[in-house]
Amino acid sequence: MSERDDEANRLTGRLSRYARVGANVSGAAVSIAAARLFGMGLDREKNAADLTRALGGLKGPIMKVAQLLATIPEVLPPEYANELQKLQSEAPPMGPAFVKRRMMAELGADWEKRFAGFDKMPAAAASLGQVHRATAHDGMPLACKLQYPDMMSAVEADIAQLEILFALQRRMDPAIDTREIIKEISARVREELDYRREAKHAALYSSVLKDEPLVRVPTVRPELSTGRLLTLSWLDGSKMLSHVEAPLETRNRLATAMFRAWWHPFAAIGVIHGDPHLGNYTVFDRDGEPGGINLLDYGCVRIFPPRFIGAVIDLYKGLETGDEARVVHAYETWGFKNLRKDLIEVLNLWARFIYGPLLDDRVRSIADGVAPGDYGRREAFQVHKALKERGPVTIPQEFVLMDRAAIGLGGVFLHLKAELNFYRLYNEEIDDFSLEQVAARQDTALGLAGLKAA
Repeated sequence: MSERDDEANRLTGRLSRYARVGANVSGAAVSIAAARLFGMGLDREKNAADLTRALGGLKGPIMKVAQLLATIPEVLPPEYANELQKLQSEAPPMGPAFVKRRMMAELGADWEKRFAGFDKMPAAAASLGQVHRATAHDGMPLACKLQYPDMMSAVEADIAQLEILFALQRRMDPAIDTREIIKEISARVREELDYRREAKHAALYSSVLKDEPLVRVPTVRPELSTGRLLTLSWLDGSKMLSHVEAPLETRNRLATAMFRAWWHPFAAIGVIHGDPHLGNYTVFDRDGEPGGINLLDYGCVRIFPPRFIGAVIDLYKGLETGDEARVVHAYETWGFKNLRKDLIEVLNLWARFIYGPLLDDRVRSIADGVAPGDYGRREAFQVHKALKERGPVTIPQEFVLMDRAAIGLGGVFLHLKAELNFYRLYNEEIDDFSLEQVAARQDTALGLAGLKAA
């Protein structure tokens, strides 16, 4: 069989997999709709497991979207969320011949000469691409992130599927208007296809975290990068979950690193890492001990206008002091509309859950007696139940990723069983906050990285 035939077969197989996944997604939606509209019984656990198996063998953005949806409380039934959270970031890799053609398309016919060494077998395979180890001519170990072909058309097809599902969800359960959620998810997944943008995100994080000893950011190699190939320095490290039984001091150090890696860029320049998935971090050693975290992936990064960051702090201060007007101002600044007193009370249920550990000046866990995958689900259920009686409410687009990332970060703290004074960690980040300073720092940092303000 020729390489051309082999490639055609791969494309045919990929399209066939998309067709099967589309059928499974549609089938799941129909099953949920029938159960809710006609009172039919539904084995949701089996339905969710079938859908997860279909997604798990598929390279492409639908797996990324599924993982993202699974971490937003109450967007999906809990059986589906629990199953989709099991999706692994590993997918069937492209073979050496296929990799050779893709690298040639990105760097030209002499691409191999641009490296001192390049392993055509991937070190990791994920939803949108796979990572290869390589060595630069200057001796630097490299990580080459190579995007799978046809991802743009796959993204648009998957977003279309998602829009259908969310439209159905709104008709069945109008308590939460999900139109802004689909906008945000679509925008972020499209951005993840642009590896030039991801390179700028990495440069931005390198700048803002340069003085943080607990967090390491890889170096971008622009001469070996394109829109669909991102080459970074390779950062050695172990998996985060391999340290969950380490001494408390170690677990607290890693949790502190995670806190600072997330909150410092947000408080300083209005940027968050929106995908706190455990696969996006590894643990580096220092003097034979776990020293901190490597921050590896920069595809899902959100840049916020300074007013949004100001509202995050206004809500915190309003809850801390009982200043209701400041709380309402924060919600309105985020984009919540038609805020009656009863709706504000519902939103405060969620806000007090998210901010609770940050308002409590003592050493504590992020949440007692909660499994990592269940973090936020009980509170989300209570909010959802209240909104059914008093809603609907539209979740503003800017709020979506912030909320989702906060839940993901809390899950990491639970995995690590960390015990920290989150109040002091948070207040260290916001102690000298001012909108003017954030706006100035953001403008400078984004300008140096070649990015635009939100």
